[in-house]
Amino acid sequence: MKPIGPIPPEFAEQTGMLAIGGQRADALVGAHGSPLFVYDLAIVAARVARFRAAMPSAVALHYAVKANPHPAVIAGIAPLVDGLDVASAGELAKALAVKPARAISFAGPGKRDEELDAAIRAGATLNAESAGEVRRALATAERLGIAPRLAVRVNPDLELRGSGMKMGGRASPFGVDAERVPELVRAIVAGGADWRGFHIFAGSQALDAEALVETQAATLALAARLADESGQVPPRVNLGGGFGIPHFAGDRALDVERIGAALSQALAASPLTAAGTAYAIELGRWLVGEAGVYLTRVVDRKESRGETFVVVDGGLHHQLAASGNFGTVVRRNYPVAAAGRMGEEATDEASVVGCLCTPLDRLADRVALPPVAEGELVAVFIAGAYGLSASPAAFLGHPVPAEVVLG
Repeated sequence: MKPIGPIPPEFAEQTGMLAIGGQRADALVGAHGSPLFVYDLAIVAARVARFRAAMPSAVALHYAVKANPHPAVIAGIAPLVDGLDVASAGELAKALAVKPARAISFAGPGKRDEELDAAIRAGATLNAESAGEVRRALATAERLGIAPRLAVRVNPDLELRGSGMKMGGRASPFGVDAERVPELVRAIVAGGADWRGFHIFAGSQALDAEALVETQAATLALAARLADESGQVPPRVNLGGGFGIPHFAGDRALDVERIGAALSQALAASPLTAAGTAYAIELGRWLVGEAGVYLTRVVDRKESRGETFVVVDGGLHHQLAASGNFGTVVRRNYPVAAAGRMGEEATDEASVVGCLCTPLDRLADRVALPPVAEGELVAVFIAGAYGLSASPAAFLGHPVPAEVVLG
């Protein structure tokens, strides 16, 4: 028997048929089909409220659209946050539909010329990832006759300790090495751009509050040093994000209140604050991850060499992360449950496997479940971030599941 991650608190104490946003899981599947993603925006709003209460008022909250780019999710989040961060022209178009361009920033190491053109025309901020990108952006802006809004994404000489995905402290396709930033900032200003500051992202999916406190303090110190060396006060410093959520057994929810208290002190002590610099934190999965549930119907139950397999009509083509094939080295189980038997004693050991012709298609490996039968529903939690849009939906030609946004 292998453990599962903790079911999000909004669902953990339910009994009987799982309810999402006040609606029964079986009714949702009856209306929209299986498999099905369901996103509850009330949970997202509660996460935003918690962030606002915990963090200094000087820190703006941005949503990283890549976490969940569903248009209705973006539209629901847009009024709650101060900015949207995008990573493609497609995401830019979605963001522009619900937020003014001055509240949108565009990151990513491989921006095509047409993407630079679109961002500059719209008036979004480009987080430049290289000197070459700055050169191309300035050339595009000159052709258009528009002063581009340019920030520099910094590849910091530090990393977020304990993060699931480290984005600093090493050679990287992301951002400009810290020691090269001052010269590039001077070139941006000399080129006539509207310089917007620094974007410094050291890692993601961290659950250690003390590691985030340490990294934010180091990020502020780095930003102040780069400002001194470049001779330019940054209008804004995006401190990145990195706030994680519990996925696996033993994970504990992040203490954001501890982070906010420490950040208040760090901002008060920073010379950048006195010089008028504004700040932002960019979050994706922490806002939306626990708000999503993936529902999939059992189509078969079989025994093989002493093991039980619950075969469902979904799989890794919709939930690559839950299958252990997206950003994890050791396969561990996401939180799963029999959707119609919440709170019921788990007496069976079974693996939940998908409908694809690959042994990688395993949504839960040898977990404890009630004795689910054909036709029942399995719920995979933590499905609100990096789900359908981060999975190989076209693999083997199965239908694309519906996505329902509640709230």
